[in-house]
Amino acid sequence: METLRPLALLVAALFYANSASLERWPELEEAKEYLTKYGYLKNGTDLLDASHLRDVIEALRVFQRVSDVPITGEVDPATLEAMRAPRCGNEDPFNKKTLKYRILSRWRKKSLTYRLYNYTPDMTRAAVQSAIKAAFKYWSDVTPLTFREVTYTRADIRILFHRNDNLCDIPFDGRGGVLAHAKEPEYGVVHFDEAEFWTEGRYYGTNLRIVAAHEIGHALGLGHSQYSQAVMGAQYNGYRTNFRLHHDDVKGIQFLYGSKPPKGLESANHLPLPGDPTSGPEQVPDPCTARLDAVMLGPWKKTFAFSGEHVWTVSDQGHNKPLRIHTLWKELPGEPECCRTLWKYSDFVLERGYPKQMTRLPADIDAALYLERNKKLVFIKGSQFWQWDELQYNNLTYYPKPLSMLFSGVPASPDAALTWTNGKVFFFKGDDYWRLNDSLSVDRGYPQSTATRTPPSGPGLRETAEARQTLALLGDQGSENRLLRSPSSDSVFRISSKTFI
Repeated sequence: METLRPLALLVAALFYANSASLERWPELEEAKEYLTKYGYLKNGTDLLDASHLRDVIEALRVFQRVSDVPITGEVDPATLEAMRAPRCGNEDPFNKKTLKYRILSRWRKKSLTYRLYNYTPDMTRAAVQSAIKAAFKYWSDVTPLTFREVTYTRADIRILFHRNDNLCDIPFDGRGGVLAHAKEPEYGVVHFDEAEFWTEGRYYGTNLRIVAAHEIGHALGLGHSQYSQAVMGAQYNGYRTNFRLHHDDVKGIQFLYGSKPPKGLESANHLPLPGDPTSGPEQVPDPCTARLDAVMLGPWKKTFAFSGEHVWTVSDQGHNKPLRIHTLWKELPGEPECCRTLWKYSDFVLERGYPKQMTRLPADIDAALYLERNKKLVFIKGSQFWQWDELQYNNLTYYPKPLSMLFSGVPASPDAALTWTNGKVFFFKGDDYWRLNDSLSVDRGYPQSTATRTPPSGPGLRETAEARQTLALLGDQGSENRLLRSPSSDSVFRISSKTFI
């Protein structure tokens, strides 16, 4: 009986008067889990350890203060009700002493793009676009920031509706509870729980515009506010007809980006940070004359051309403006040095566990390509080849093997090799190219000259072969997109909709 006395005293201290009963222990566990999940308590806090009592009570008091409930330090009905209210899935990382914002990070530019990757069926497409646009406008009205929606290109802020599934490493919990979550700059991710019933201009359901304004605040670098009525308050307060930014929201966002300048006096697109270089204008390659390093068939079924640290898309109709490679593949170094490193992307997002080091590959690879038939990457050097199995992640122990064991009639030491969208394999060397049939033997009538006929079509192929760069436009427009950059030739491959580099 004596061993239960400290536990009874602890429960009595944390529950409201006349209810100090072990029957209410599940509510105390619920409160502890909530406070730990959202950053009020450290992981490992033990409710059976009386030495942790002060930490638990202090965490309760901080939560009660920012939630506008009586500050009792106890797990009372008002506190439990606040904890069960719909809210944002991000932690509450404000300073527990001052309760001021913790600034997460910020964007280095003021002109940002956003893209809606899908739509909730609860609203029309136009209504969703209007709500999201209005949510961004709250922030652009008080800062130099501008926001523009894009529909096909890579966006700074990517918006997605999904349920409790494997699309995100932070799962949702069904209707109610967590409504949405977002990541700080420059991740640019905003996710909404599709299990909610999203509305606009209605007192029922969950207002998309208001929740979006909150999550966009996170995507711009703001943490949660101590003021429950602020846009950046952690809990959702329902639809309000006169909804607008709280003074704490304005103060926080202007600390990051400054106030909105008078019309005609807008500053430059780049927002300098301490330590930013002050170099001269950037040398951007001319897509019409640039020496290409590599070409690939990438996301959105577009052809991407690489030159130095820049990349652009090309088509029969022309090309777009060059961007820095790291603008699309953020973790990938521009113009990487010779290495044996593998990056794997889902579209433009690096997958967990990457980059990885590849073993037993020689230096100065001549060419590489992906064979859809056996899901293997083929590396070629001289008259030998290596195959890397993406399913088994083999270490190439049984290689190299003679090139003739896999391909018939192809030249040794090719400049480039690729699988085109129609499944045909092409080899390049000097001004000649070879086309292979389904048996991986050279077709009759080949080689042909790239000087008189550019195979199969599209700009950049002949230039890349002349530069001895291994490049590929890989077929199969499947659900995954892999892009591989081979060890020494800075080559880029499109394999389907996840990406190896």
